[in-house]
Amino acid sequence: MGFLIRLAITAVALWVTTLIVPGVKVTGHNGFNTVFTLVVVALIFGAVNALLKPVIKVFGCVFYLLTLGLFALVVNALLFLLTDWIARGLDLSFHVNGFWAAFWGAIVMAVVSWLISVVVPDSLDER
Repeated sequence: MGFLIRLAITAVALWVTTLIVPGVKVTGHNGFNTVFTLVVVALIFGAVNALLKPVIKVFGCVFYLLTLGLFALVVNALLFLLTDWIARGLDLSFHVNGFWAAFWGAIVMAVVSWLISVVVPDSLDER
């Protein structure tokens, strides 16, 4: 149940990001197609972050220290671009127009996900 809640939170955060950041968009043909695309892209985004972010943190820890953590913003933008690349490869209607759209999109995603997570408890935290 916790996985589905986290997936829904990420999908909603992605939807809010498409509303706020001009270079991030989902161009679905209808409502169902848009929701399906948001859920699949949220799944891709979660998988990319779960698989690559820990590895990048280990190998890039020097850059994180030298930049006082600001390098994390660049890493998040690049992971957002990777999500776009995978989504395009799967022929999903999700598009990120360049690095700066990915940069701001990753920031908005993080903030919105955090805000929703504060309001919606995860089923694992209730134990």
